[in-house]
Amino acid sequence: MLDGHDVMGAAQTGSGKTAGFTLPLLERLMTTGHQVKPGHIRALVLTPTRELALQVHENVTAYAKYLPLSADAIFGGVKPGPQIKRLAHGVDVLVATPGRLLDLHGQGVLNFASLQILVLDEADRMLDMGFIRDIQKVMRLLPPRKQCLMFSATFSPSIRKLAAGLLHQPKQIEVSPPNQANSQIEHLVHPCDMARKTELLIHLIQQGQWPQVLVFSRTKHGANRVVTKLLNHQIEAAAIHSNKSQGARTRALSGFKSGEIKVLVATDIAARGIDIHQLPCVVNLDLPNVAEDYVHRIGRTGRAGEDGYAISLVAAEEVLLLKAIEKLIGQPLRKQEVEGFEPTVLKAEPLDLSGGRGRRPQRQKRSGAGVHGGAGSARPRRRRQG
Repeated sequence: MLDGHDVMGAAQTGSGKTAGFTLPLLERLMTTGHQVKPGHIRALVLTPTRELALQVHENVTAYAKYLPLSADAIFGGVKPGPQIKRLAHGVDVLVATPGRLLDLHGQGVLNFASLQILVLDEADRMLDMGFIRDIQKVMRLLPPRKQCLMFSATFSPSIRKLAAGLLHQPKQIEVSPPNQANSQIEHLVHPCDMARKTELLIHLIQQGQWPQVLVFSRTKHGANRVVTKLLNHQIEAAAIHSNKSQGARTRALSGFKSGEIKVLVATDIAARGIDIHQLPCVVNLDLPNVAEDYVHRIGRTGRAGEDGYAISLVAAEEVLLLKAIEKLIGQPLRKQEVEGFEPTVLKAEPLDLSGGRGRRPQRQKRSGAGVHGGAGSARPRRRRQG
């Protein structure tokens, strides 16, 4: 990046991609030394979700704290007026979602003539969410001479096809095998009936005395139902998904980061950009329909070299999804029943959660201190420091 090359970068979630492109981006802007003009931007970072835009903006602001560079973030779900007012002065680094960027450009608020650097962050997710046409529209608005950077979890065929049309002879940097789960994360499956998943989740939180947990729900309505039940058990919880207003999403994420909210229940789309330091545990209340999303979900824990713990509550109806995940990451996930929550639905092979014919999984005791204590929930094995 410092030499001005276009770059394709692929790395695991939580490995530091944001710092990887932000630090050299700031260095490049400092060395060119141009003062930003009113209404202009010098570097543009496109992200798929509002939460990720906020997270990247936070990082850019932190890294540029002692530099004479400005940064801002624009996204939908909030009134455009304050954003328009801020952009009138010009900004060195703008982090944006594609929809709001195109909207404000259409209103004549943004001028791309001074743009030097374009970053496509989480490019794989942008393709999954159907942003390809918006990206193409943005590219047609930008000057032809610029440095283009694309970052993704993997170099899938669709990502390579997108890069071929946008990047010029890019340097390709891949620091992890495709869909490889972070080795710092320990995986565990609790087999249970579909109807008792929320009850089991509450049991694990209470018995394990978990300080914080991020829970993934497949649907927005499911996330809301889980939060209601958690609140009824005096467990501070909030949901974050696309039906929530941007203000509600921001408050929920802020409360979770501060520790005020103990359980954050999220859908896959809303979870992009959630970066909580030393988040000990992620729970899959529902397995994702797409196996690759499992890797993204559990990447919310075990970040920056910390140990993490990924628990999945799996019903017999989801075993084919589980097998797809195990095949993707190249390892079986350890199964362990929780006493009192053993699955009652009996299925023949291949819907066998025992991990093999004739074998029964270990049974977990009801009492204990959970992830950070006795046997109430599985306890992650800590690596000894040499």
